[in-house]
Amino acid sequence: MIVAGKTDTEYLREAVSVYENRLKHYTPFELICLPDIKNAGKLSESQLKDKEGEKILARLNSGDELILLDEKGETYSSPEFASLLSKKINAGNRCVMFVAGGAYGFSGEVYAKASSMIALSRMTFTHQMVRLIFVEQLYRAFTIIKGESYHHK
Repeated sequence: MIVAGKTDTEYLREAVSVYENRLKHYTPFELICLPDIKNAGKLSESQLKDKEGEKILARLNSGDELILLDEKGETYSSPEFASLLSKKINAGNRCVMFVAGGAYGFSGEVYAKASSMIALSRMTFTHQMVRLIFVEQLYRAFTIIKGESYHHK
């Protein structure tokens, strides 16, 4: 998973770490935190998205499937997300890379490279909260796929 910027709040870092460690039981997982853009306050939204986009695209390998966490994306229930993830795994994709971008969304180049977009909710969350919510949902998806008792219907 690629995220723009670091998580400043200690309790969120700790919570994300819990789910990162749980995920490693099911799949290789890495949270890649892109450094903040220097002098971001002096850049336009478009320039900022372009610079973040360059950093995101630089972290991808050929064959990676890019899925954006974006408010314009499709929403899924947890079981539906688990089904989607299972299909991606069974399709033999080399790596599915989920990306949570900056405050203004993604550059046109990143949108063009993405295979799909997922909205976590119609509500707005801080980018730091998105990390926690998504890694928990990713962990939940794997427990659903494995038929474990974490998720209750």
